[in-house]
Amino acid sequence: MRVYVLQHVPFEELGNIQPWLEQQQAEISYCRLYFNDPLPEPADVDLLIVLGGPMSANDEAHYPWLRAEKAFLAAVIAAEKPVVGICLGAQLIASSQGARIYSNYAKEIGWFDIESVPAEGDVLPLPPRMNVFHWHGETFELPAQAILLASSEACNNQIFQLGKRVIGLQCHLETTEANARSMIMHCADELIGGRFIQDADAILSASPRHYQQLAQWMTQVLEYVVRA
Repeated sequence: MRVYVLQHVPFEELGNIQPWLEQQQAEISYCRLYFNDPLPEPADVDLLIVLGGPMSANDEAHYPWLRAEKAFLAAVIAAEKPVVGICLGAQLIASSQGARIYSNYAKEIGWFDIESVPAEGDVLPLPPRMNVFHWHGETFELPAQAILLASSEACNNQIFQLGKRVIGLQCHLETTEANARSMIMHCADELIGGRFIQDADAILSASPRHYQQLAQWMTQVLEYVVRA
């Protein structure tokens, strides 16, 4: 399996996706957009992982590679390749389909519940409630034909499915403790208090079970999109 990872900043990494890919004996290639790495050909992609980042999906003036990335995402999705987008990655998927990206009414940072939304058809199965990790201040309109799968109190569009093989995750199911510490180290200025913003101590108080559960859910997402 040829897996391409679109990375927007060095400190947002694969997390618990890495061991799953290694179990699949996947061939992993990084496209570090902050270094202007070239994008692959859509035909060469068996699975695309689009990671997060602190920039906005609207920041094309500051990050010109965002425009090319969106066009690439549109082509990969049109080719019906498996795609998982996380946080900024989910927003870029939405933007590539013409959906609007905008500031949410509140930032959501830390461990908060999301709830599944009933949906019909062949969709990713989710438990009724999931306590997951968040770090975002923007949200998005659902792309046309997308199916909403989960919402939170602070942010309506948390998980969506587009077609049979594309999943957008506003939340961070890939998070390990190392990921969380790295986010705090690089983005601590955002921990300014608020109803949906936890402090560093609260974020790092998560138990190993929290991270194990995230890994299980992330595995379910990955196995769903790559299924035959």
